Amino acid sequence: MVLTDTHTHLYYETVADKRADLVQRCIDNDINRLFLPNVDAASVPLVFDLVQAYPDMCYPMLGLHPCSVKADWEQELATIKAAHEHNKIYAIGEIGIDLYWDKTFLAQQVEAFRQQINWAKALKLPIVIHCRDAFNEVYEVLQQEHDAAMRGIFHCFSGNVEQAHKVIELGFYLGIGGVVTYKNAGLDKVVSEIDLKHIVLETDSPYLAPVPFRGKPNESAYLIYIAQKVADLHQTGVEEVAFVTTENSRTVFGV
Repeated sequence: MVLTDTHTHLYYETVADKRADLVQRCIDNDINRLFLPNVDAASVPLVFDLVQAYPDMCYPMLGLHPCSVKADWEQELATIKAAHEHNKIYAIGEIGIDLYWDKTFLAQQVEAFRQQINWAKALKLPIVIHCRDAFNEVYEVLQQEHDAAMRGIFHCFSGNVEQAHKVIELGFYLGIGGVVTYKNAGLDKVVSEIDLKHIVLETDSPYLAPVPFRGKPNESAYLIYIAQKVADLHQTGVEEVAFVTTENSRTVFGV
């Protein structure tokens, strides 16, 4: 069995021994593929340090997180783009719009999102979308930029069934994480109605730990709990969920 964590910030752990323990717990739970999104220019070297340490498990992405879009966002993005010249990447992400914390730079978030979508198209890469309290804003940009070259993952999907189908119709996979295990979140009802062929799994570690670790730091090893919950919702085995979602990840990332 091979499980794929399509979205983890495992690189935040920079102490070598602790990082090694995190990776070993992944291996112990059959989580052998880790996709790493940076969030800003400062996090780029952390991503590639982890990739260098575990090249057979870790796959880097590059992008400017919407919460990192400030007045100097164009310089930040230029620095991130420059890193691509010397490193192979598998997606542009995470990118998108976040209106939960701050609406000050909404216009800049939209422009940064749009530029990075077109960067991904030029590189023939998927995009990994961060969307928080901004589904309509994100969806509007995606509709405007939609063509055969646009594809990717709607990371940490937490919308309703109607929104899920809108995302799928645009050619995106739904990134399902720990929220699916939360009793009153409602995501379990959505996932139960969505075919596995449209789903990939993720942890977003160290955030959004699944039950029974909710409220504690998350880690990629906990993906097994998310996979089991999805299996239960679809009345199938965790091996089937692992197989389908990993094949989906291979399709979107090309590896």
